[in-house]
Amino acid sequence: MTEPGVSPPPSHPHDLLAVTAPPGTAPAGVAERAEFDEPAPTAGLIKPGYDPRLANEDLAPLRRQTWSSYNIFAFWMSDVHSVGGYVTAGSLFALGLASWQVLFALIAGIVIVNVFCNLVAKPSQMTGVPYPVINRAVFGVLGANIPAIVRGLIAIAWYGVQTYLASQALIIIFLKFWPATATLNDPRAYGFLGLSALGYICYAILWVAQAAVFWKGMEAIRRFIDWAGPAVYVVMVVLAVYLVSRAGWQNISLDLSQGESLGFAESIPVMLGAIALVVSYFSGPMLNFGDFSRYGHSFAAVKKGNLLGLPVNFLFFSLLTVITASATVPVFGELITDPIHTVQRIDTPFAILLGGLTFVIATVGINIVANFISPAFDFSNVNPQRISWRTGGMIAAVGSVLLTPWNWYGNPDAIHYTLGLLGALIGPLFGILIAGYYVCSRQRVWVDELFTLDRAGRYWFRGGYNPNAVWATVASGLPAIASVLVPKLLLDLELTTADLTWIADYSWFIGCGLGFVAMLLLERASPRIGDLDRDLEAASDGAARPA
Repeated sequence: MTEPGVSPPPSHPHDLLAVTAPPGTAPAGVAERAEFDEPAPTAGLIKPGYDPRLANEDLAPLRRQTWSSYNIFAFWMSDVHSVGGYVTAGSLFALGLASWQVLFALIAGIVIVNVFCNLVAKPSQMTGVPYPVINRAVFGVLGANIPAIVRGLIAIAWYGVQTYLASQALIIIFLKFWPATATLNDPRAYGFLGLSALGYICYAILWVAQAAVFWKGMEAIRRFIDWAGPAVYVVMVVLAVYLVSRAGWQNISLDLSQGESLGFAESIPVMLGAIALVVSYFSGPMLNFGDFSRYGHSFAAVKKGNLLGLPVNFLFFSLLTVITASATVPVFGELITDPIHTVQRIDTPFAILLGGLTFVIATVGINIVANFISPAFDFSNVNPQRISWRTGGMIAAVGSVLLTPWNWYGNPDAIHYTLGLLGALIGPLFGILIAGYYVCSRQRVWVDELFTLDRAGRYWFRGGYNPNAVWATVASGLPAIASVLVPKLLLDLELTTADLTWIADYSWFIGCGLGFVAMLLLERASPRIGDLDRDLEAASDGAARPA
């Protein structure tokens, strides 16, 4: 007996490759490239026997892995170089810590991110499949939709926010060069759902520009980020040199805190909070970094790119940020940590045009790599026949507008109770994937079996779901969510006067640790991931190949 809608099992595991897909069921992604004789450089190889309900050319193992360490380095440059990254880096130097303490926290945090990115990169680089597909080896061929949908929803929300922030820089350019558009910037006279007509125009321009780059595919995105990262650095260096020359080097300080500095004992929890802030900032792209590491031509190249793009790049970017922000005090008479406002205060047409466009490009870069590509793979994984990679990305783009991010971004409570809840699940999903791949599976993945709904398949588990991974998500997710929501809720309801909201800073670590431990304990009590020595010659064995 077979379950409704499930393919009958082949007579032997190796017969999987002899099964052909039903005629007339070309998976999504194939039709989009049908007019080309040669497959796209980033196209996956769909083998005979891959179930079309689990495979299309975007999800299948790559034919070629071509990205170099520079491409990975440029990816991280695009991820760091944004208005949000600028403000985050600057805020670390305004916590009342000594400069050496800030640098220590910054380096410690980014080294943790680097280590975790290498961990999550390896399974996708070794197998050539994106984040939602590699999760099938842990959650099951159907259960993998759980982490995919959670990550996709987070990306939709932040895609809208980042587009809105970039549109503010574009508005400044409009107002400087076309002052008559100021009347369109009044949401009371020319507004709808809380956004002015000019705001909609700028949002639409960026929305279309990002969609155009995305629609051309991963190779176009790679070329864009290869160029955008260095270009942003050039302008940032020029901005820093200009402000420092006006302020005088003797007036530059690495301490942006206002008020008395903290004592050593008082500074310890603040330093730990700063480390957690760095890790939390990168937690989203860190979780689905496999979407990019799969393109690396070797794991060694990915690790080298991570080293340059994370510790080296983030340290230099942070120092550049604090120097620029520090120079705003003597030049403008106040501390300005928002680069858009800094450019606006310079008030020369060339500076506003160059600076505004630069931060627009920077934010477009992080939006595409962090919040466009992730839901593209995630939603395509839900229904590969009907949702291609491009369609999945456009679902995210349209959904971001429907959320009207300009309304809830200015409401801290709305962000806390929505994104806080979803974001608390990033840690558990990360911990479960690491435990499942490195410990339970011993780095062994049978790639072809990630694409079959055969009940006898290795990753069918129980009904397509690994109950251990599902229960580990619940067991670790609930405490992580509680650490974010409960302390603030108690304060809002005036049920306590004790401020425990600092616990939320560590929600990623709480969730990651509990997810890792829960997955190991459940697999030990009732193993689901097994038979690791059967058909070993057909497995991708990460432990057997040198990095």
